[in-house]
Amino acid sequence: MRYTSDSLLIRPHPRPDDPGLLLHISPELAGWSYISFQVRRLEHGERWSSATGDRELAIVDLGGRYTVASSRGRWEGIGSRESVFTGAGHVLYLPPGTEFAISAERAGEFAVASAPAVEQHAPLLIRPADVPIYVRGGGNASRQINDLLPPGSPVQRLVLVEVYTPGGNWSSYPPHKHDVHAEDGQGNLLEADLEEVYYYRFDRPEGYAFQRIYTGETSPLHVEGRGFDATVCPTDGCAVLVPEGYHPVASPPGYTTYYLNVLAGSAQSLANRDDPRYSWVKETYGPPDPRLPLY
Repeated sequence: MRYTSDSLLIRPHPRPDDPGLLLHISPELAGWSYISFQVRRLEHGERWSSATGDRELAIVDLGGRYTVASSRGRWEGIGSRESVFTGAGHVLYLPPGTEFAISAERAGEFAVASAPAVEQHAPLLIRPADVPIYVRGGGNASRQINDLLPPGSPVQRLVLVEVYTPGGNWSSYPPHKHDVHAEDGQGNLLEADLEEVYYYRFDRPEGYAFQRIYTGETSPLHVEGRGFDATVCPTDGCAVLVPEGYHPVASPPGYTTYYLNVLAGSAQSLANRDDPRYSWVKETYGPPDPRLPLY
């Protein structure tokens, strides 16, 4: 698959036959092997049923409150934030072979991410109070990180992270990549080969961001003559695919940029490597942005 700005930016595309589905990414659409991703909306009292099949799956509330009844357990009161800008999310992890139904106690939207899995891990509910929140970077490269489902979680592949970037700041910076599985001579992981989805929301509906996705000289695509350099402009409710390459983000002044990162691939890890041309910038960071953390 040849990646371009148009193919990497996924806009909301409601379907008349499934009115609650706001956005959908399949491996076939993305041209990759692991991640499926949906954003859905339920009105109060509405219900949506599905099954994990041969995949592990995570549900993240973006607003609203839900009950999930499944063949592996029942959970009520999932979701305590009015929007992604008022608090960390709940995450419900379900293993392969689970049937489930989500009912809206209060109207809202939620994300559903999944990846192929053969391991059987127990269902896991992560509450906002359990989510580590910290500020990374410094100066105008400061951003807030919510580790929803970090490396080391009792799952096989999925990693979930929420990131908040205040207006005028950069995140996913210096540019980094995770498109090759590499270990050192002692078996330590230097870089994982990961697919990634960025799902964007903004604190004002007209907000937008810029994201560059580009392959370096060591990328398999570059070696094969299929490298690319694309710049996209996601607006509220859009997603960006990161199948390969470096992928920094800029948040325009006046708007706080939120994105939910979903990653899956060769390891349940965030091991990555910076673009070596820009790593020096980390030595120049000033104090963290005083606007962070947001909450």
